[in-house]
Amino acid sequence: MVILKKVLDGIDKLNETIAKIVSWIIVLIIAATVYEIIMRYVFNSPTNWVFEFNYLAHGPYFLLLGAYAYAQKAHVNVDIIYGRLSARKRAVLDLITSVFFFIFVMMMLIYGGRFALTSWSFRETLSSAWAPPIYPVKMAIPIAAFLLLLQGVAGFIRNLYLAVTGKEGVL
Repeated sequence: MVILKKVLDGIDKLNETIAKIVSWIIVLIIAATVYEIIMRYVFNSPTNWVFEFNYLAHGPYFLLLGAYAYAQKAHVNVDIIYGRLSARKRAVLDLITSVFFFIFVMMMLIYGGRFALTSWSFRETLSSAWAPPIYPVKMAIPIAAFLLLLQGVAGFIRNLYLAVTGKEGVL
């Protein structure tokens, strides 16, 4: 049980660390946007690259923060009935609905992985004057899916333990 707790806590810590690193991307997005505004409205010289940079930065930003948001229970949840249930009943409901979660994450991992590998195989770039490489950005899809899968497995194990034992916060 101690080893399992360490593994589950390790998954949580991994996603928390990645979230802390990835969250700094927003600073780059803000800086690029401010630069664009100054160039466009002060110097009347808009850029060609800021829109595409922001477009490329937002994808990995949101994708790679997904597992941390899942761990923090920050995703949208219909709370009409769920909030009125006991912790044990919520765990049972989470176990039942986890089937849909795992189907979604597996599809994201499989098809997102294929999508990213195809892009990587021919070093895909955006079709613009700037033409930045997009294949590293697309790799965020299977990486995020894998991190979400790990966090989902950790949540599943915790819910299973709570549903069986009725003990909350042990794992």
